[in-house]
Amino acid sequence: MRFTKSNDVLGTTNRGNPTESSLCTLCRADCQGKCETWLSSLVGRKLLYPRSFGIVTAGANNTTHVGVSYNSLRIQGYAYGAHGLNEGMSNDPDDCIFPRVSLENEFGKEVKTKIRMPLMTGALGSTFVAQKYWDSFAIGGALIGIPVVIGENVVGVDRKSEISPGDVRKGKISSAPELERRINGYLRYFDGYGAIIVQLNVEDTRNGVAEYVAEKYGDKCIIELKWGQGAKNIGGEIQVKSLDYAQFLKDRGYIVDPDPSLPEVKEAFENGSIKSFARHSRLGATNMDTVDQVRRDFMRSVEYLRSIGFSRITLKTGSYGMEELAMAIKFATDAKLDLLTIDGSGGGTGMSPWNMMQSWGVPSINLHSKAYEYASLLAARGLDVVDLSFAGGFALEDHIFKAMALGAPFTKLICMGRGIMIPGFVGSNIEGALLPERRAAVNGHWAELPKTVQRVGNSAKEIFASYFDVEKKVGRDEMKNIPYGAIAFYTLADKLACGLQQLMAGARKFQMNQISRYDIFSGNRETARETGIPHCSDVNDESAKKILKS
Repeated sequence: MRFTKSNDVLGTTNRGNPTESSLCTLCRADCQGKCETWLSSLVGRKLLYPRSFGIVTAGANNTTHVGVSYNSLRIQGYAYGAHGLNEGMSNDPDDCIFPRVSLENEFGKEVKTKIRMPLMTGALGSTFVAQKYWDSFAIGGALIGIPVVIGENVVGVDRKSEISPGDVRKGKISSAPELERRINGYLRYFDGYGAIIVQLNVEDTRNGVAEYVAEKYGDKCIIELKWGQGAKNIGGEIQVKSLDYAQFLKDRGYIVDPDPSLPEVKEAFENGSIKSFARHSRLGATNMDTVDQVRRDFMRSVEYLRSIGFSRITLKTGSYGMEELAMAIKFATDAKLDLLTIDGSGGGTGMSPWNMMQSWGVPSINLHSKAYEYASLLAARGLDVVDLSFAGGFALEDHIFKAMALGAPFTKLICMGRGIMIPGFVGSNIEGALLPERRAAVNGHWAELPKTVQRVGNSAKEIFASYFDVEKKVGRDEMKNIPYGAIAFYTLADKLACGLQQLMAGARKFQMNQISRYDIFSGNRETARETGIPHCSDVNDESAKKILKS
């Protein structure tokens, strides 16, 4: 395990048990700090370096790599050369500095979607965490210039949405205020980089979400089909604590457990022995028994979405086995989709069954290694392979580099779920503490700043390292409309971007499309076997011996 509960070098501490990603197993919105991602949301790129400069030396504690994980991959550095220099740059050392590394990239087939850095959010759907902190996620993502994904069931769980029975093609949805709020919040600050992506599951398809988005927003949105996720294999879930709301969700067509319409359940709720209800989505493709049936249905779905106006269509799949992985890559390639997000086990936004997260599906590094292998088989046949995004336990800049390298040249960006939600939490808490009149609106949990924040500063301008970068981007007058969670997100992204630039410069790569599998090596033999990435002692060993013999 690379991450321990506290990191003396950075001065960070995990409240709970750290995972492979460096985040706590249970990340709380009211947390007072201070894991690496939490503190990075305040101080930004400063956290790339050891603390107490001038009176310390620091040494890495990651000398032993045990097991197969992204933390058992290491990044290759080179002592000569420079690749992918920007136009107008020479290979002079004055040009080849890490701030000159370009993180801009793009994905898509017929229509290219530009991004300022190779990052996207996970699907933030009907969970109340996503709803409460949406403005921070959406506005922050738009300012950064990355795709933000609206997850499943947003329309279905919205009490104010109006859905009538009938044919979805004739427009079942007449009103969807929560979905509109989410889309409009992103588009207000969208400047040509990034995208807002709307995801569809079984219930969304039945309710006519795609038709509604196509009619109201046209090509401003990307539509995403969903096969699954890395947290669970039974569809989306939320928890509600109101009997009335539980019955509303059941009437909307969702699975609600326990059934709020049963007299014994009502009685148990009224007497306090049942305190909450779980709302579940449905499994897809249950009426299909063969790969050919799935393929035909998938192609029909893509063709239909194009017919109603979507020029950009993506697919999200979860940590199923190898057959489903091959289907996702091949079908998405054949359908000329714009992106395929492959999510390894196992994280979630608060309502995934714990032991399911622990036990189901393929771990991220294994899944992503096979994705590269399968994509390469298609490319060898001359097919134009769908652009890939890898997800599953990423939070730091080295995770981005390693995952991009592992899937190169097919990976175009990396998807972060829990990691990018932390700045939304901490920023909102700070805003609520500093501006009590806005505490309820931003869902702040603090009545006053904790000492962990006061050590950084006592005003937004002191606390957030990127405050004035955001102000420069939107203007001083507009800053009053920017949630502190969005500023925190921007600050975290700046740290990730700077760290990624440094790693790329060390690998002598100055453009995203220059990253390759030769830029990483395995820290143990088992990881080398599973990933196909050679062991660090084997990489360039033959060329090294030629030098010795020369």
